[in-house]
Amino acid sequence: MSNTQAMPRQASLIGKYLSLVKFSHTVFALPFALIGFTLAVAYERQTFHWHLLGLMLLCMVFARSAAMAFNRYLDRRFDALNPRTAIREIPAGVIAPRHALIFTIVNCVLFVAATYWINMICFMLSPVALFVILFYSYTKRFTALCHLVLGAGLALAPIGAYLAVTGYFSLLPLLFSFTVFTWVSGFDIIYALQDEEFDRGQKLHSIPAALGRRKALWVSNLLHVCSACFVIAAGALGQFGILYWIGVAVFCGLLIYQHLLVKPDDLSKVNMAFANTNGIASIAFAVFTILELLL
Repeated sequence: MSNTQAMPRQASLIGKYLSLVKFSHTVFALPFALIGFTLAVAYERQTFHWHLLGLMLLCMVFARSAAMAFNRYLDRRFDALNPRTAIREIPAGVIAPRHALIFTIVNCVLFVAATYWINMICFMLSPVALFVILFYSYTKRFTALCHLVLGAGLALAPIGAYLAVTGYFSLLPLLFSFTVFTWVSGFDIIYALQDEEFDRGQKLHSIPAALGRRKALWVSNLLHVCSACFVIAAGALGQFGILYWIGVAVFCGLLIYQHLLVKPDDLSKVNMAFANTNGIASIAFAVFTILELLL
């Protein structure tokens, strides 16, 4: 086989695994990890190191890839039965289940290895982080609070990045973690509205399946009000300036906008609310916050 023939096949294989882990959805947690990292360097006046930034980014990629691949592996039977998810890589036969499991294990090992080269506290806490992000995949089988477990997994990003630089905990990055926790939990409830009937039929648990669409949206609203409160509290505690508050205004405005898009009797704009609005909110908030910290 020539090199020109091998390269498209390799690119195709990489594309399949990027699709398996929904790599584009990295925009949710990664910007907050960069906030945590910049907070440690600029606000806490720690020394900047390129290798630490690189290792932090690798940890984000490895952890998220492991979590998503494991979720797809564990849920493959349900995904095959659900018309919305039957086209995913495992039920569609694009990626074999055992290959997805191997991919998960490899990413877990790489994640732990990367934390070892960061500092001891990150290395010691790496099994805890892996437990949280992998455990989420089991939660729909026994609790409607699965959305909160997902939120907790992504909430590790800002405090984890902060720990990578400083080696200690602090309240300010924890406020950003609480922001991610409530924000992600809230928009995951919106996303789960699509599978309300399917989840009930398969005896899977979610807040929409337990409470119905209207009450589930109220829970999502409440969580997003908490998100707004946390970013405001972080700004007050950090005594940040105008750039940060512009970011807060954009973030909170987009939280409101996504709730205007989704109605109990109209789910046609769920994907726009879930992916586009939240992706923009995360990136915009991170850009203004990082500029505030650096300038």
